[in-house]
Amino acid sequence: MTLLAMTPVQDMHKPYPRRWSALVVLCLSLLIVVMANTSLLVAAPAMTLDLSLTSSDLQWVIDGYTVPYASLMLLCGVIGDRYSRRGALIIGLIIFVAGSVAGALTDATLGVILARIVMGVAAAIVMPATLSLLVATFPKRERATAVTVWAATSGLAIAAGPLLAGWLLESYTWHSTFLINVPIALAAIVGAVVLVPPSRAVDPGAIDWIGGLLSVLAVSTIVYAIIEGMHFGWTVGPLYFALVGLLSVLGFVGWELRHPNPLLDVRMFSSRVLSGATLAVLIFFLVTFGAIYFVAQYLQFALGFGPVSTGIHLLPLAGAVFVGSGITMWLTPKLGPRITVTAGMVVGTLSVVSLIGIDATATYSDFLPVLTLLGLAIGLSVSPCTDSIMGEFPDSKLGVGGGLNDTALELGGSLGIAVLGSVLAASYRQGIEGFLQTFPGKQPNGQYTGQAAEGLAASQDSLAGAVIVSDVIRDQNAFLSGFADNLEANAVAAFGDAVVHTSVVAAVMFGVGTVIVALLIPAKTATASSEKIAFEPIVPFVAPPAKDPAADREVAELEQLLEWPSAEPQKSGARHALRIAEETAPPATRIVAEPGLVDAELDRPSIYQLASKVYELDASVARQATVDSKSGDRVTIHQLALSNLARTRRVEAEEALDAALELSDLPVAPAPEPVEPTSPLQTFYQRASRQQANCTAFKERSSSMWAMPL
Repeated sequence: MTLLAMTPVQDMHKPYPRRWSALVVLCLSLLIVVMANTSLLVAAPAMTLDLSLTSSDLQWVIDGYTVPYASLMLLCGVIGDRYSRRGALIIGLIIFVAGSVAGALTDATLGVILARIVMGVAAAIVMPATLSLLVATFPKRERATAVTVWAATSGLAIAAGPLLAGWLLESYTWHSTFLINVPIALAAIVGAVVLVPPSRAVDPGAIDWIGGLLSVLAVSTIVYAIIEGMHFGWTVGPLYFALVGLLSVLGFVGWELRHPNPLLDVRMFSSRVLSGATLAVLIFFLVTFGAIYFVAQYLQFALGFGPVSTGIHLLPLAGAVFVGSGITMWLTPKLGPRITVTAGMVVGTLSVVSLIGIDATATYSDFLPVLTLLGLAIGLSVSPCTDSIMGEFPDSKLGVGGGLNDTALELGGSLGIAVLGSVLAASYRQGIEGFLQTFPGKQPNGQYTGQAAEGLAASQDSLAGAVIVSDVIRDQNAFLSGFADNLEANAVAAFGDAVVHTSVVAAVMFGVGTVIVALLIPAKTATASSEKIAFEPIVPFVAPPAKDPAADREVAELEQLLEWPSAEPQKSGARHALRIAEETAPPATRIVAEPGLVDAELDRPSIYQLASKVYELDASVARQATVDSKSGDRVTIHQLALSNLARTRRVEAEEALDAALELSDLPVAPAPEPVEPTSPLQTFYQRASRQQANCTAFKERSSSMWAMPL
C-alpha cells in the first residue's frame, strides 16, 4: 500500500482498506461547510457594531453564502462525477481557504460579502463531493453506517460553530471567526490526497450545461426572491425574481424531459422513495434551521449568555443528534425508512410545539427539552433520507444524488430562516410597536434626532438591536437607564410572544409535512438501499436486465467456450469427425495422436473465437448500459452472480488472447512426447506460459494450429 491514495475506486478489486480514515476526511470537510453558517449566529452582533451594518447589509452577508451554496450544488455534483470527485473536493477546499482568509483580512462591508460569496461557491463544490465519495468508496453493506456518521457530523457542526466562534470572540475580533475553517480545511486537503481514493463516473456522458444553467438560475432566483420578499416586502424586485425563478423551473423540467443525458432526470421523482425522502429533508431543515435561528437569539439576548456560553448551551443538540443516529442505524434495517423518518419528524414537531409555552420568564431549562428533541429528530430522520436518496441513483450519477440531497438541505435551511425569520420579525415588531412610541429624543417639531431615529429603527428591527440600544443608552445617559431597562424588558417580552407565534406556524408546517412524507415513503421493502442486494461483486460492473435473451445467450456461449479444464469434456462434432477420419484412413497415412492432447486442443477456442466473444460481450454490456443505466439495482441475485461470472470469464479470455498472440511469434517445434500428467490437465496457455518462463519456449508447441499468421 502506497502512502498516497492513487488507485481509483472503480479499479479496485476489493473494498478500499482505509475507507474509514477517508470518512474522517469527508466529515471534516462537511464540518467546515456547516460551521461557516452557524458561527455567524454569534459573530453577527460584533460584525454589525464594527462595520455599522444595516439590516440589508447583514442580510447580504448571510445570503452571500447561502444563495450560491444552494444554487450551484447540483451542477457541481455533476461536474465532479464527470471529471474527478476527489479533485472537486480538493479544489473546493482550496477556494474555501482563500475565501476565509479574505474575509479575515477585510474591514469593508463589500469585502465581507464578497468573501462570503466565494465561500458559498466553494461549499457548493465540497458538499456534494463528500457524499458522492462516501457512497463510491464504501460497499453497500457499510454504506448506511457511513451515511449515519456523515449526517451526525452536521449536528455536531451546529453546536461547534457557535462554540468555537464564541471562544475566539472572547479574545479577538469577528475577523477570527473566518479563520476557524482554515486549519481544518488544510488538514482535510492533506487527508484527501493521502486517504481519499480518486473516483469518477465510468461512463457519465456529456454534461448537460443548459440544464445546469437553468437549475442555477431557478434555485438562485427563488431563494433570493423569498429572502428579500419576506424581509423587505414583496416589491417589484422580489416579484420579478420570483417570476424568473418560476419560468426557469418550467424551462428546466421541459429541457430535462427531452434531453438524452439530463442533468437530473425529473422522471425519477415518480419514485415514492426519492420524492418522499427529498421532501422530508427540505421540510425538516426548513423548520429546524428556523427554530435554531430564534432559539440562539433568545439564549444570547434574552437570557444574556455570552458567545462561548451560547455554544456550550447548544451542545445537548449535538449529543442528541449522535443518539438519534445510533438509534436509526439499528432501527432502519429492521423497520424500514418510513418508520424512522416519520418518527423523527413527529419528534421534531413535538419539539417545536414545546416552544409554544415560552414567555418572558423562560429560562434555559425550558429550552433544554426543545434542543434535545430537535437533535434526536435530526439523528432519526436525516441519515435514512440521505441513504434513500443516494440509493436511487446509479454509480455514474452519485454526484447528482449528492447535489440533490444537499440542495434540498440548504434550500430548506435558507427558506426556514427566511420564512420563519420573517414571521418572527413581523410578530416582534407588532409586539414592541406600542412601547416604542415613548422612545425619547424628539425635537420640538416632533421629529426624532438622527441618533434617536437610528436607535428606534434598531429596536424595532430585532431583539438584538433593542438590547444593543439599551446598552448604549445606559452608557451615554445615566438618567435614561430606567427607560433602557424597560426597553430591554419589553423587547424580551415581545420576542417571547413572537417565538410562540412562529412556533405555531412551524408546528403546522412540520405536522403537514410529516403526514405527506409518511404517505409518500413506502413501508419496508426489498429496495432499501442498504439491503437491496445480498451478493455484491468486488469489481463494479453494469449488469444486464433480468430478461434479455441476447445477453443470456452470450453468457451461456461464453461459459461453454471457456469451460474449466477440470470439467468433463463432452463429445463434440469436431472430435467425432477427427476420430472417424483416423479410423478410416489407410494405415500408411494414419496419424496416431495422443487422445488427451487431441481432446484438450479441440476443446480450446481459437484465437478468432476468443476475440469475437470478447468483442460481442463488450458490445452487449455497452448496449445494455445505454438502454438501462439502473439495471444493476433491479436484477435478481441469480442474474447478478451470472453477470459477474461473465465479466470474470471475459477478463480471462482477454488474457488468453494476449498469451496466444505472444505464442504466435515463436517458431514451430515438434510435438513433445506424451507425459502422464501428475496433476489435473492444464490449459494450453498455462502450459505454454510455464515452459516459456523456464527457458524451454522452443519445446512447448503441442499443436501446429497456432502456427498460422495473425
